[in-house]
Amino acid sequence: MNPILSLVLLLTIFFMPSDRLTRKAHKIHQRILTLDTHADAPINMVKDGFDVGERHDRVRDKSQIDFPRMKEGGMDAMFFAVYLAQGPRTPEGHAEAKAKALAIFKRIDAALKKHPDLAELATTPDDAYRIKKAGKRAVFIGMENGYPVGEDLAMLKTYYDLGCRYITLAHFANNAICDSATDPDGPLHNGLSDFGKKVVPEMNRLGILIDISHVSDKSFYDALALSKAPLIASHSNVRALCNFPRNMTDEMIKALAAKGGVIQVNFVSDYLRKPSDEHRQALNSVRMSGVGRVVTPEMRTRLDAKEDSIQKRYAYERASVSDIVKHIDYIVRLVGIDHVGIGSDFDGGGGVNGLEDVSQIEALTLELVRKGYSEQAIAKIWGGNLLRVLGQAKVVQ
Repeated sequence: MNPILSLVLLLTIFFMPSDRLTRKAHKIHQRILTLDTHADAPINMVKDGFDVGERHDRVRDKSQIDFPRMKEGGMDAMFFAVYLAQGPRTPEGHAEAKAKALAIFKRIDAALKKHPDLAELATTPDDAYRIKKAGKRAVFIGMENGYPVGEDLAMLKTYYDLGCRYITLAHFANNAICDSATDPDGPLHNGLSDFGKKVVPEMNRLGILIDISHVSDKSFYDALALSKAPLIASHSNVRALCNFPRNMTDEMIKALAAKGGVIQVNFVSDYLRKPSDEHRQALNSVRMSGVGRVVTPEMRTRLDAKEDSIQKRYAYERASVSDIVKHIDYIVRLVGIDHVGIGSDFDGGGGVNGLEDVSQIEALTLELVRKGYSEQAIAKIWGGNLLRVLGQAKVVQ
């Protein structure tokens, strides 16, 4: 855009009455398709008695996502994550992970069959637009952590056939596919494993997006070099603004964009604003407690309670909606408007002041309008860029 026209637009917005700005943002939010690439709703959906078709209370139920609140917030589509924490890298561990993953797919399918008037499974960009037009929520499926793939390449086709359209190659610890950015023992494979080098082309062949959130820098560059399709970071932020290995360096973001990929900014406070050292250490101690172990429901409850206590103790360090937009701004200046999107991590640690659950996501659109983003740009950020990449996921061999 012409610099003079940009200045005029910003001045117009700056002096626009707040109620008028809110109305403008609301109209844009309703017109565009909103898509969130990383939502941990299945963590609650697998609990007995939890119905994603009913409205829940964020504090009482410890839930940030359900179909009624998606509608209330104007969230058209979300990738529900089939998430498995990293456990033992053994045949028994892999078998258990596969069984648990298949059970999560089954829960998602059951919820959609129970509420066909509220939501539908989506696997293509066209599905998302069609389902929005019908007034329903589009549920895509991603897999967070390739642990349930084990060392069995055939499982990729199994998960694809169940609707999976991206796989986050690793999580907090190394797995059979690649090294994680945060494994306390350091790298195991020095990037992709020999098995991982088979996984990437098979994902290309099937049309499963390769998600490099959580992986080590070397794993990222290995996957980028090997993949014939663009990569995504389904829920990652900018390391230059918040120095943490889960976030991406400028060089990584540039390389991702050069091959047509997209980085989806997430809402986890300590990945948006660098917390104090003691806060970071406290969080890491909780997050790594279950790595390599079988986490029982009782242990999960204790860890959740401990993390809640830490968050309350350091509430003054919590990020805000403006911090989310700072990361978006940075990426846009670095590589352009076509390579950034949204991956909230709701129900998995996401949430900032002013944006606590899916019913409040219009606050982000308002902040983008306030910062001078056009409707076309906001539409790209809120889903257009990711859907473009999803359409390019399948590579004909």
